[in-house]
Amino acid sequence: MSETADPSYEAARAELRDVLAKLEAGGQSLEESLALWERGEQLADICKTWLDGASAQLDAKIAEHDAAPD
Repeated sequence: MSETADPSYEAARAELRDVLAKLEAGGQSLEESLALWERGEQLADICKTWLDGASAQLDAKIAEHDAAPD
C-alpha cells in the first residue's frame, strides 16, 4: 500500500466543506456518517497543520525583521 501526500490547504478545506454539507444533509447510514465524521477530523487536522506552519513562518519572518538593524 502506498502512502499519498496530504492535500493542499485549499483542497483539504474544500473537501471538508463537502463532508460537512453531506453530514448536515443527512440520509447516510450510521456507518457512512461515522466515516464522513472521521474524514472531516482528518481534514481539519490537515488544515490546522497548514495554518500552524504558515503562522510559524510568519512569526519567524517578523522576528527576523525586528532583529535586523535599521
